[in-house]
Amino acid sequence: MDKEPMMPEVPDELEEAPLAYENSEFLNSPDGRLLRIMAEYQEPMARFRRERIQDTVVFFGSARFRALDVASSELELLANTGSAQPAPEHEQPARPGEIESGEASRWKLKLAEAAVEMAQYYEDARRLAGMVAAWSQTLPGRRHRFVVTSGGGPGIMEAANRGAYEAGCKTIGLNIRLPFEQHPNPYITPELNFDFHYFFMRKYWFAYLAKALVVFPGGFGTLDEMSKALVVFPGGFGTLDEMFELLTLAQTKKLAKKITVVIYGSEYWKHVINLELLSEKGAIALSDLELFQFADAPEDAFRILKDGLTENHLESDYEREQQRLEREMIPVEPAPSAQEMLGPDISKTR
Repeated sequence: MDKEPMMPEVPDELEEAPLAYENSEFLNSPDGRLLRIMAEYQEPMARFRRERIQDTVVFFGSARFRALDVASSELELLANTGSAQPAPEHEQPARPGEIESGEASRWKLKLAEAAVEMAQYYEDARRLAGMVAAWSQTLPGRRHRFVVTSGGGPGIMEAANRGAYEAGCKTIGLNIRLPFEQHPNPYITPELNFDFHYFFMRKYWFAYLAKALVVFPGGFGTLDEMSKALVVFPGGFGTLDEMFELLTLAQTKKLAKKITVVIYGSEYWKHVINLELLSEKGAIALSDLELFQFADAPEDAFRILKDGLTENHLESDYEREQQRLEREMIPVEPAPSAQEMLGPDISKTR
């Protein structure tokens, strides 16, 4: 007699499959890259609109030095750009006790001198950002103009956000997710605190809203961002990288606007890069040297910024008409979301 075929066992009940937009494995995979890129465009756009940010003044500069506050007698060098960890002891500037006792090496003494210099740049950036923010508050219109923006980290970035914060203004931090511990500085307006995965999307938002750039001493990133037309303070790789990216966009007419570029700390920058030599050798046009101006005091930098922003973005007939429309049509409170605007006309969605 033939045996009856064995029936397969009833499988266990399945768990619910995750919704596509809640599937972190998919979103973080190569297949989800397009969605991640789109999110880093659309989510900041929605926040900028809600907070009524019209344009920005971007500050670039070194992130490795902490501020020298009144209560502090020592300076500390951070491990890397944006890092929350200090550099190794042998890379730290000489402490006051080491200097007094003569125990400091020549290298640590040189770092100590540089640390004092960088601390002064911090204070200059803080003061300049406060001047820009206070002036922007006097401008007509209900959108926020020339909002002080930084990379969101420590050092010069913190100084810029701090100056605007102390002036009672909104201030933006465009941070980047790095493989080592780092965090946004505390002076960023919470609603305008961003964290990016992709450098190119972060740089897009630096360039898209910027009407002026201030470049303080910095490294590779500062140079790159300086090319995008901001205020550039001393810095390292990142500063250089960002500075030259914006300058390239301005030089090649890829920006649909005029942008004012201030390079802060002429002695520092002329030692780091010889821009005049590029022109003398024919690598850039003589007129390209007019894309930026040097400044060595916050008052001088502010005058350059104010004159450039006023001439290029505040005095045109179009700008005056836009300001009139804003006064008549734009409410003071933050812009509503799509759900808030449509209200009972559509069902609430999640």
